[in-house]
Amino acid sequence: LTPNGKVDRAALPAPDLSVARVGYRAPVTGEECRLAELFAEVLGVERVGLDDDFFTLGGHSLLATQLIARIRSDFGVQLPLRTLFESPVLGVLAGVVVSAGRVGALPELVRVDRGGELPLSFAQQRMWFLHELDPEGSFYNVPAAVRLSGGLDVGRLRGALMVVAGRHEVLRTRFVEGVAGPVQVVGDEPAIEFVVRDVSGAGDPDAVALGAARDLAGLPFDLVAGPLMRVVVMRVREGEHVLALSMHHIVSDGWSVGVLLREIQAAYAGRELPDLVVQYADYAAWQRSWLTGDVLEEQLAYWRHELAGAPSALDLPTDRPRPATPSHRGAQLTEALD
Repeated sequence: LTPNGKVDRAALPAPDLSVARVGYRAPVTGEECRLAELFAEVLGVERVGLDDDFFTLGGHSLLATQLIARIRSDFGVQLPLRTLFESPVLGVLAGVVVSAGRVGALPELVRVDRGGELPLSFAQQRMWFLHELDPEGSFYNVPAAVRLSGGLDVGRLRGALMVVAGRHEVLRTRFVEGVAGPVQVVGDEPAIEFVVRDVSGAGDPDAVALGAARDLAGLPFDLVAGPLMRVVVMRVREGEHVLALSMHHIVSDGWSVGVLLREIQAAYAGRELPDLVVQYADYAAWQRSWLTGDVLEEQLAYWRHELAGAPSALDLPTDRPRPATPSHRGAQLTEALD
């Protein structure tokens, strides 16, 4: 395990997938064949048999969420995420899919007019609420740090960051009070705090770079003023740099960091990135328009049942010690730099 309790995949031997593929049985029914295709697409494997286990083939919680979403889209059934954990073998899951009741079609996700107030998604509103409780906190920052080897054109890297921020509206969004609550305000131009440092002359440049990355991760964000993304590029030694970045969780998450780094790499290499048909603001508007009426009441009824008997009052702390940098964040950054 890593210092923060997650599986240290780098310390594990490469999985022997041949063990999982012994006695391969091909899918037969149309549902089994389509489900096998979804497994293969999400997991990035060539083929999947009836006896193959989603998690044995490399699946994890984020990929499980993707698969469940694809199942709903393709089969018109709504399965709880726990279904995949309880029935990860393709043949068994296919039976669950066949027997599941069909759900109504979701409304289409389309681009909304940018002329009016843009609502927050429910996840963003939760982040906004927590930020209002503790505006100087940094617990909901999303940090990342990676080493860059070889000759680095810093100006070109900054340009790549601007390209990516221009492509994703959420990376140039601020959050302000609207008429009926918080709303998103998308800026016309990318605004990213970009700092370049040379730490190669330090006694231990790696330790200095790690400390700077930790400091960056601990800086609070202003959701109203923005920007909500900071970048520090540090020259550690000849031909080696560290790229450290920090974003607020209201505009990013763990999965998004991988997308961001891939797109920065592509833009730096001069590869053209396709235009995005919809943005996160469109998803937020879609979610708000869909999760209303009977759909919302069904969700609320579930939680009323689950929380029946829970205390009716919640005592929120008014004053508490706040560490400058949570220990789990330091562990994540150490792992990234190593």
